[in-house]
Amino acid sequence: MLRIIDARSHEPVDAAPARRGLTRVVVHAPGSDTTSLRVLLVGDLLVRALELGGTPVWALLSGGHRQAELRADAATLGMHPFEDSPDVGAGLGEAQAVHVVAAEDGPLPDGVRIAVAPVEVDTPDHSDPAALRLALLTRHHSVPVRLERSSLDDARATLARWRAAVARWARQPSRPIPDDVRGRLRDAWEDDLDVPGVLDVLRHVETEPDHADGARFETYAYADRLLGLELTRDLGSPS
Repeated sequence: MLRIIDARSHEPVDAAPARRGLTRVVVHAPGSDTTSLRVLLVGDLLVRALELGGTPVWALLSGGHRQAELRADAATLGMHPFEDSPDVGAGLGEAQAVHVVAAEDGPLPDGVRIAVAPVEVDTPDHSDPAALRLALLTRHHSVPVRLERSSLDDARATLARWRAAVARWARQPSRPIPDDVRGRLRDAWEDDLDVPGVLDVLRHVETEPDHADGARFETYAYADRLLGLELTRDLGSPS
């Protein structure tokens, strides 16, 4: 079960306390800068993780200015669409609302909150959206991120290597994801959205000699349902 650290109490809480109960995810992004984009990205990850666990989700974007720019950037990074948040206290039949906020923002909403640390941008080069998404995922959402040219270059190289590997592995007979690998992936993302932990599992699977290539492919395709990095994009491409 997905558990998150509530920024109010600093204690873990269930993101979906009622089995199959609707969870409302409300992202409070104050502008269209990279920190706001990271806040929305964490909301996207939360929605994906809940849906992978079978929880229905109502995804909303609340307040702020320049929402059109933020939504456009979010779409470029492969995020799910978020509805405009209605001015209501509760949704119909929801079990819980989780608010995703910037850690250094102003007034905070009542209820369970995920606080997202800021982004410091050292380079304006965001020409590769997938590399930007991966660079933002390499640190836990509670830890500030510094976007440098080197970090974007590393993310771009990692994506190229993984996509090529996934396309190569896909040509081999399919094999099931090893139970221990599936468990480690879920343990990571269900522990306060520990996406860096998910990436560590993928790095291990990439080089572990005991895993069949077909199992590597299924592992990466499964993890990408959370990561949203289009790791299967190059399937069918020439080697």
